[in-house]
Amino acid sequence: MDLTTRTPSDTSGTLDEALERLHTFGPERGGWLSNHAPMAVEALVRHGQAPGVHRWLDHYREKLEDMPDPAAEVTPDNWPEALGDPRRIADWTGYFARETAARPWRVVLAEWWPRLLPGIAAGATHPVIRVGHSVRTLLDGPETEPRVTELAHALGYWAARHQPLPPLSSLGPAADAATALNAVVPVRRQSGGIRDRLGQLTAFPQWPDRPVNGPDDARARLEELVRAATHRYEAYGYGEPIMLVHAATAPNAVLRALPALPRELWAPSLGAAWAASAAVTAAYSPARPAEPAAGPGGLSAEEVFARAAAHGDDHTIKFTDTALDVGDATALAAALRSVELNPPAL
Repeated sequence: MDLTTRTPSDTSGTLDEALERLHTFGPERGGWLSNHAPMAVEALVRHGQAPGVHRWLDHYREKLEDMPDPAAEVTPDNWPEALGDPRRIADWTGYFARETAARPWRVVLAEWWPRLLPGIAAGATHPVIRVGHSVRTLLDGPETEPRVTELAHALGYWAARHQPLPPLSSLGPAADAATALNAVVPVRRQSGGIRDRLGQLTAFPQWPDRPVNGPDDARARLEELVRAATHRYEAYGYGEPIMLVHAATAPNAVLRALPALPRELWAPSLGAAWAASAAVTAAYSPARPAEPAAGPGGLSAEEVFARAAAHGDDHTIKFTDTALDVGDATALAAALRSVELNPPAL
């Protein structure tokens, strides 16, 4: 999977316009639901759907809430006490806006990535997914002010919602990512929100089952995980069609960020991505697979994404974006399954 050169950079200006519209709003609504618009519009523009972005945003606008009022400024000295405090979302956003204005965004990302990585489950993994979309735009195209500001918003959201997983033991080694995901034990109480479900986690399969042999091996294993989680959705997504997309989109967000990070951070990034994917799988995966889908037939990747865009659901758009990164027939079938399972938004 070549995630940095698959699709040309946007030259229409639509993405920057959309991000500017969105940066007056907060990253959440209703107390904890995520604002998916920055991620969805990035995927729409990337896959040739720029002409419909503003119409999509007009429809999504009713779900957006204003950015919360600031509480107390986050500084280089007091940030540890503000980490994981969702009441400080505006304070954290302001902090990263100042940081990315004063220093190159790659420097800020490299400094904060290892601090934030242990809390990858934050906000049902939406903050790291938003970071992944943001980093992709900065790597693929011009470092415009709206795109750098989007990274500040994404990092601020992650810091405010920072949520480490509980201590976990090992269920034993698994030979590959698909086997590891199939060996994840679902939580006992399949009810309530994700925070209640994550609190029930006790153990994950050990994967990778051998030491990671350097940064390139870490990247290859991460690609394997994204592929396995995307494929698995085709059979298991019916259990919770919205939440289970994150088992694939969260590790893919980490994969997208790797080229912007120091190589010594790639191996720990793999470990965190596996924890996020396994956590979502444990929280929402059903016990048995569904019957296989018919598959994409003769549809091209572009046609599959066009179906997701016409469907309009933000999670479906983002999952299909990840499926196109994987790019094989099973991934495209999984994307079509997400179109089938999730309620349309347009």
